[in-house]
Amino acid sequence: MLEWIMQANRAVSGVIWGPAGLTLLFGTGLLLTVRTGAFQLRYFGFWMRRTIGAIFLDRNVTAHTDDEAISQFQSLCTALAATIGTGNIVGVAAAILTGGPGAIFWMWVMALLGMMTSYAENVLGICYRHQDANGAWRGGPMYYLAEGLGGGFGRVLAALFACFCVLASFGIGNMSQINSIAGNLQAAFQVPPVLTGVVLALLTGRVILGGLQRVAAVTEKLVPLMALFYLFGALTVVCVHWAAVPAAFTAIFRGAFGLQAAGGGVLGYGMARAVSWGFRRGAFSNEAGLGASVLVHCAANVEEPVQQGMWGMFEVFADTMVVCTLTALVVLTSGLVDLNTGAALTGADGTVLVGQAFSTVFGAFGPRFIAVSILLFAYSTTLGWNHYGTRAVEYLLGSRAAVAYRLVFAAMVLVGAVMKLDLAWELSDTFNGLMMLPNLVGVVGLSGVVVKETQEYLKRK
Repeated sequence: MLEWIMQANRAVSGVIWGPAGLTLLFGTGLLLTVRTGAFQLRYFGFWMRRTIGAIFLDRNVTAHTDDEAISQFQSLCTALAATIGTGNIVGVAAAILTGGPGAIFWMWVMALLGMMTSYAENVLGICYRHQDANGAWRGGPMYYLAEGLGGGFGRVLAALFACFCVLASFGIGNMSQINSIAGNLQAAFQVPPVLTGVVLALLTGRVILGGLQRVAAVTEKLVPLMALFYLFGALTVVCVHWAAVPAAFTAIFRGAFGLQAAGGGVLGYGMARAVSWGFRRGAFSNEAGLGASVLVHCAANVEEPVQQGMWGMFEVFADTMVVCTLTALVVLTSGLVDLNTGAALTGADGTVLVGQAFSTVFGAFGPRFIAVSILLFAYSTTLGWNHYGTRAVEYLLGSRAAVAYRLVFAAMVLVGAVMKLDLAWELSDTFNGLMMLPNLVGVVGLSGVVVKETQEYLKRK
């Protein structure tokens, strides 16, 4: 039965992440980049000042306006909590091992264009959100698909997105994250996976049953802590291996276009593999194009759609261009991988490889450092994705179904801790792709709204 599931999943994933799906993902980001005049590049300083810079200059960014909304900073932290996870550590290493160093280049390309996709998603999320009877904001791809596109087609896409979001919340947002935590804690501290699953299931249940406000309160404190903790360690490793950094970048650019291969056919295959795994792992890491982060961004106490769109843009930038790049440099400068093929010279998989790379500087503490980092990253991802799944369930079945969903979600934490790692990752890739398809159709169809909002905002500001 398990083998049949894996075969069926690979067939579906092969279609979603084949030429058609990759073209849609790439094309959407390119379309929005062109139509907004390369907003993410031309106005880089502008949107950086109004996002991360505003945290220190504008009290409204961190302030609450009412009990049913969260601050802009909390919305970013909750979205980053769901975004920065095992994809930034294990996913980057897996991309190098499977697609070669060149996969990192295509992760950058995907992020550069994905910044505009995430921007557009969040602009639309604010434009089409509305308040329920309790005054809480409701929004997300379901709403801009159903109301923006309109008609039966839009409502069908909205329902499909919600269904796929629920499935994805158990994949990318739960099983793959918890499985990585359990595996690393067992390797570094000999903690039994079952014990990890039980403890995390109880902790997760306690937090998520408190709703978005409790999740946001936790992630607001957890995300800055985990980011600084990991960035300090990664920068230390890269600085120690600074002499190998130029060779690492050379391997990334050569591998991106298959320049290390001999012969046209092999060269073409190498580039296709790098593109496929770069885009796939990029989507897993920063989630641009999936539409998921809109489900929390739309709850922010903000009136300007473009302002929240810029937070979405910063989210992708921080996730891929900063955290993923540092992880890639840690791996590529460690001397533990073949810079031509990306193959691990030690035979390690993605989870173990990053720990081994850290051990070249931190010794026996390296794998433990990664185990703690993955615990923080992956657990925060689980909290954020529970909110996404809850909103999707409420859209499909009503608010009464939320508690039942949260209980099932907490129980699945235990399943994720003891299941097979390969299956968890493969299912996550498929569910991500299924979410992506209806969402990108809506983003492309409503791109005119995004362009109009952007132009009007820039005129005012």
